[in-house]
Amino acid sequence: MTARVMVLTLGGTIASLPSTSGAGGGAIPTLTGDDLLAMAPGLAQVADVTARTLMQVPSCDIRPADVRAVAETIAVAVGTGGTGSAGTGEPPADGIVVVQGTDTLEETAYLLDLLLDIEAPVVVTGAMRTPSTPGADGPANLIASVQVAADPAARGLGALVVLSDEIHAAAHVAKTHSSATDAFTSPGFGPIGRVVEGRVHIYARPVRQHERVDVPPDATWPYVPILRVAQGTRPVEVDALAAIADALIVEATGGGHVPADLVPVLEAVAHRIPVVLTSRTGAGGTLESTYGYPGSEMDLLGRGVVSSGPLDAVKARLWLGARLAAGLPVASSPAG
Repeated sequence: MTARVMVLTLGGTIASLPSTSGAGGGAIPTLTGDDLLAMAPGLAQVADVTARTLMQVPSCDIRPADVRAVAETIAVAVGTGGTGSAGTGEPPADGIVVVQGTDTLEETAYLLDLLLDIEAPVVVTGAMRTPSTPGADGPANLIASVQVAADPAARGLGALVVLSDEIHAAAHVAKTHSSATDAFTSPGFGPIGRVVEGRVHIYARPVRQHERVDVPPDATWPYVPILRVAQGTRPVEVDALAAIADALIVEATGGGHVPADLVPVLEAVAHRIPVVLTSRTGAGGTLESTYGYPGSEMDLLGRGVVSSGPLDAVKARLWLGARLAAGLPVASSPAG
């Protein structure tokens, strides 16, 4: 039986064409989901594919509340949140592909991973080159993503990211280059699979390190800023952010270290709002029991700061925001 795959499009580079108005004629999101399907010949041989255009925006304009709405659409489409595909009474989709801009693609994928607990594959993809650019990668990424979404081997893996024929787990993937077509990597982990000659190969099955978070539709998403620590970061910077924040992410140096003069203010903030410690290194996560000097990971954790474990600052921000929006406590790291 042919797999049913629903493609949900949000805009981004993959859907952008040069503007006919405005200075310079720069590319803007214009193409619909049906337009994107028409640009990827051969999809009909992969699956029974339908498309819905949910948004047409650059990915920097996508908000967590928008992703929560996408998650609800997905739950209905696969038959866990309503009657039939997208509430139409059609048979449930076997897999989902979400198409958007790459700048915040890793955030959408991870938040979907937090919000959904379904067996059907959910694949997030996009493109680094616009459709009018030589060597445009959008059609190939879309075809590979549909192949993964339609393959039973991808069931139960949580949200995935597929670009350049690589399959990445949402919890690990990051955009690590601003313009290269192979911009997405999983630092410290690597891809969990690859699409080769149209066939899906899964090499590793990711371990889910967080419980699903049920964020109500009417929930207000909290303000959770990120403080990036560097040489000379001053306590006044912590105070300025904490004064307007519902919670705070500290993107610390190394394994989770800050200048000693930040310790008193961070401790005071942690007694008032959740403070989560991450590493700015890009791989490896935070330590827990190696260093004991003032401002070390042991010192901060002992003062009420919570470790993010392996999550980087961007993903820890989503984990923390989702839990607060759902009214859940923040007493331990995403990894438990």
